[in-house]
Amino acid sequence: MAQFVVRNVEGSVKLRLQRRARRNGHSMEEEVRDILRDAVKDESSQVGGLGSEISALFSSAGLGANIPELRGYEVDLVDFEK
Repeated sequence: MAQFVVRNVEGSVKLRLQRRARRNGHSMEEEVRDILRDAVKDESSQVGGLGSEISALFSSAGLGANIPELRGYEVDLVDFEK
């Protein structure tokens, strides 16, 4: 396993890490390992646009046809003061 040293960590950050580790029942070292694992685990997942995310949420709804993109259309701004 790899090891590395992080220098010049602010005292307030160290204190918050210690508190977080205590809350989770970990040593501070294990807590930092968990934080690092969480930080890089999403790196491999594909990040889609909002439309792709919405489509994935409703994929089981049974929509069989593709919805065309609406690029190039002018958008009329709404005047909420009327």
